[in-house]
Amino acid sequence: MAEPDYVAINREGWTQANAEYTDRQAEGAWTQEEITWGQWSQPEREIGIIPDVTGKDVVELGCGTAYFGSWLKRLGGARRVVGIDVTPAQLETARRLNEQYGLGLELIEANAEEVPLPDESFDLVFSEYGASIWCDPAKWIPEAARLLRPGGELVFMRGTTLRILCAPDEGKTTDRLARPQRGQYKLVWEDDDPGVEFHPGMADMLAILRENGFQLLDFRELYAPKDAGEHEYYDDPPVAWAKQWPAEEIWRLRLQPR
Repeated sequence: MAEPDYVAINREGWTQANAEYTDRQAEGAWTQEEITWGQWSQPEREIGIIPDVTGKDVVELGCGTAYFGSWLKRLGGARRVVGIDVTPAQLETARRLNEQYGLGLELIEANAEEVPLPDESFDLVFSEYGASIWCDPAKWIPEAARLLRPGGELVFMRGTTLRILCAPDEGKTTDRLARPQRGQYKLVWEDDDPGVEFHPGMADMLAILRENGFQLLDFRELYAPKDAGEHEYYDDPPVAWAKQWPAEEIWRLRLQPR
């Protein structure tokens, strides 16, 4: 099947991002001594939302340079980690580091909405700002359900609904609502950093998850830490905004028996 037009747009954007930033920061991320989350690298030891992956099979949808997958293998003890991504440049970085550090990750170039892997192959499906925002949830969430064994879990991170509502089409996130929530689903950014994201509101997202057999286990909203400074590359939302309102959210769900 022909890929949706937004896949090519997002691939181009991440090819550029890899050249500008993600390739040079990837090795530092791969060698971190602990698992961290999001724009301000908040430690998993404080959040505590990832299930025990010791000896488990994990697939990351939209893995980018696969740093999170490397943590789940090296620090979490996962038996098998597969990374799926549509951007060859990002996967090239991931493959270089995988060979360098000998972690044995499996890296596949594919759209996370159509993964070329068998049904019921994994214990955990994971996404940190990968498929969770760059793929259509009406497509990637059913795919996550297909890939999971019964009782398996889905964990993903995305920007909060509030943050998206305060993000204008041009310029940085503000303390004013900039767009309606009603009908919110697909966002097309056409500024200096073009891309297509998917941000259904919480109720709509939960409805999609339930329709595909997922039960909510945990949900976290993350603020920037009090001592956080601006990120080197990702400067929106501004840190001052994210210290007042939650900018990021993490979902943990379990697939119910079919």
